[in-house]
Amino acid sequence: MILTDTHTHLYVEEFDSDRDEVIRRAIDLGISRFFLPAIDSSYVARMKELKDLWPNNVRLMTGLHPTYIKDNWKEELDVVQRELESGNYVAVGEIGIDLYWDKTHLSEQIEAFQTQISWALDKDLPIVIHCREAFDEIFETLAAFKGDNIRGIFHCFTGNQEQAELAISFGLKLGIGGVVTFKNGKLDTFINRIPLDYIVLETDAPYLAPVPFRGKRNEPSYLRNVLTRLSELYGESEDRIADITTANSIQIFGC
Repeated sequence: MILTDTHTHLYVEEFDSDRDEVIRRAIDLGISRFFLPAIDSSYVARMKELKDLWPNNVRLMTGLHPTYIKDNWKEELDVVQRELESGNYVAVGEIGIDLYWDKTHLSEQIEAFQTQISWALDKDLPIVIHCREAFDEIFETLAAFKGDNIRGIFHCFTGNQEQAELAISFGLKLGIGGVVTFKNGKLDTFINRIPLDYIVLETDAPYLAPVPFRGKRNEPSYLRNVLTRLSELYGESEDRIADITTANSIQIFGC
């Protein structure tokens, strides 16, 4: 079984005391492919260092996370653009719109999102979208690029079935993680009506740990709990879901 964590922040401070152990624990459970989304320029060096240490397992994205769009957002985008030119990235992400924490920079979030989508298209790279309380704004932005062969992942999908189908119509797969194990997550009420061809697995570690670890630090090894829950919901074997979702990740990232 080869499992892929399509969204894990293994480079952040929460893993400084036991990062290698966390990675080895995941690999021992068959989770051997880790895709690292960017946050902002302050983490670029950490991400590259981790890639150098685990070159066969770790792949990097570049991008500006919407909650890190502040007054210096244009300078941050300059860093993203420079990193893209290096050719060492497999996706542009995580990018998008977040209206949960702060609506102050909404216009800047939208402009940054649009800009980074354009860069991804220019480089023929997938995008990885962050959305929180901003489905309408995300879909409105994507609509302007309809027909431009967008591909990517709607990270940490928490919407309803109609929104899931709309995301798929834009060329996106749904990133499913710990929320599918939550009693109040609502994903379990419809996710098995979405074909597995449109699903990828993720943890968003160290955030959003699945049951029974909810509220604790998340880590890639907990992807097995997500897999088990999806196996129950779809009535398919864990091996089959692992095969399909890893194949989907290869289709998206090209590796």
